Amino acid sequence: MKNGVQRFGKFLSSMVMPNIGALIAFGFLAALFIDTGWIPNEGFNSMVSPMLSYLIPILIASTGGKLIGGDRGRVVGAIAIIGPIMSNTEITMLMAAMIIGPLGGWCIKKFDEAMEGHMPAGFEMLINNFSVGIIGMILAMVGYVVIGPVMSIILAILTAGVNILVQHSLLPLIAIFIEPAKVLFLNNAINHGIFTPIATEQAAELGKSIMYMLETNPGPGLGVLLAYMFFCKDKTTKDSAPGAVIIHLFGGIHEIYFPYVLMNPIIIIAPILGNMCAIFWFNLTGCGLVGPASPGSIIAFLMMSPGADMIKIIIGVVIAAAVSFLVASPIVKMAGSKSLEEAQNEMASMKAQSKGLAAPVETVKIPGQVKKIIFACDAGMGSSAMGATKFRNRIKASRPDIYVSNTSVDNIPSDCDIAIVQTTLAERAAKSAPQAQLITIGNFLADPALDSLYLQLTTGDTPEIIEAASAEETAAPEEAEKKEVIIKDGIKLGQKPVTKEEAIRAAGDLLKKLGYVDQEYVDSMQEREKLVSTYMGMGVAIPHGTAEAKHGVKKTGIVFLQYPEGVDFGDEKAQLVFGIAGIGTEHMDLLSKICTILEDEDVLEKFKTTGDIDWVLSQLS
Repeated sequence: MKNGVQRFGKFLSSMVMPNIGALIAFGFLAALFIDTGWIPNEGFNSMVSPMLSYLIPILIASTGGKLIGGDRGRVVGAIAIIGPIMSNTEITMLMAAMIIGPLGGWCIKKFDEAMEGHMPAGFEMLINNFSVGIIGMILAMVGYVVIGPVMSIILAILTAGVNILVQHSLLPLIAIFIEPAKVLFLNNAINHGIFTPIATEQAAELGKSIMYMLETNPGPGLGVLLAYMFFCKDKTTKDSAPGAVIIHLFGGIHEIYFPYVLMNPIIIIAPILGNMCAIFWFNLTGCGLVGPASPGSIIAFLMMSPGADMIKIIIGVVIAAAVSFLVASPIVKMAGSKSLEEAQNEMASMKAQSKGLAAPVETVKIPGQVKKIIFACDAGMGSSAMGATKFRNRIKASRPDIYVSNTSVDNIPSDCDIAIVQTTLAERAAKSAPQAQLITIGNFLADPALDSLYLQLTTGDTPEIIEAASAEETAAPEEAEKKEVIIKDGIKLGQKPVTKEEAIRAAGDLLKKLGYVDQEYVDSMQEREKLVSTYMGMGVAIPHGTAEAKHGVKKTGIVFLQYPEGVDFGDEKAQLVFGIAGIGTEHMDLLSKICTILEDEDVLEKFKTTGDIDWVLSQLS
């Protein structure tokens, strides 16, 4: 049922979201040039009403028609909406557009299916053109007589209901439904499928609407993230929160705070109360936006604010954030040390156990054959775009052959090799892209599944399953934190040119000499190279043993050999060779530093030529 609601909501929002620019243009024109605007102008003001009455409904209807019936559906939808528009030019027919547009697409699609194989030769163009015109005309007439009047009545009832809530100060109670629905990824459906049509009608009459503010206020989510940033006991989660704050507040991607709520579901009380207080304030002070704040960032929020309401709206956002923060903080403090990573691992473990699986580790069977990775979220415009950008930048140095992009969960392309989605959208993703390997994540900023995927794609290795720490292992955490992954004796500079095999052997022998591995692991490093090259690009190689030989690792360690003249790794030369022996994830911090080195050309070049071991050790420690 939840997936069905999500799909329906996604369909409604997918008609509106591509046309948000038109709504924003209308909002700016209204804010600037109507009689009560910042700079009233009679000429420019004349564009406001036609844009709202004709342009926006036609765009939405044509988009809905195209979603169902392609380009021919787009034309039929655009023709058909004229009927509802002309049935009552006093209201904006956005809801009618979301009905008659898809209906037009469906009608022309069914006509084309019926005519397939029965089209007389030479009459294709004639039939195609006349069918679009006739079907569009009939639907326009039906829209004028039936759909337009019915939608006028429905919109009048909804608007009256909203007015009653506003007049009796009951509108804040709607936050009880908004915030939980957002966390279930129904935010776009609520905002663009329900609130926007009502808000647009109110804005046309009053110049602004509070309905634009109910779902898009960034304050409630900001309070939750700030609570985690200041009071979370888990370091990984706490460190991820500041980045999430920036993305949420300035990028407008509200999905970024959903996992933080799902970690401790009781914390949903915080954004509910925060939004309730903000809505009460907005209602009390008569605030409203002139157009949709999409995405819901503080920037979009303020750009859609009338000049006279600017300060009051800022206060409302601060109230929402403050109340949410005050409520969330003690919950975060008392929640223990459960992290985002632990929450996801726990969920994956339960899922695996329910299916009788031994381990919930997701592996890429043939990393070298992966060519397209798609990040997918509900709308395909927010969290997935951020996740794709972050992962694309992370992997481009070592795997430039992999295409990384984003889309909505219901539109994953058929040639996608790996689809990455939030756990709650997994079922929809599986139906959308059955051919793709599905990787579920809980957080786009700090998720172990993404680290695992990166490791497999760049090294070909399967991540090791980490067992729970024993009492002996946890008895001395200070000692564990002081483990040295690389030491001075593990750094060899100014090495003479050798073959790839000799360089790998030298790295293995040094690992063995320092007590990191046994001879079996050293031998397996040559076998590992035959599977997938460990050359990462930009003159860096990271030879290591096979997964089968990991039992030969005695302790985590990395060695570094510098070959200023380079070692041939296929068609490329590696000046920097890092021999790796890792237990669990103890070596991942150093690998992250190596990746950071790749991004700084000056530091990278110095690594290739320096004779200063102390400088190298300081960079890698």
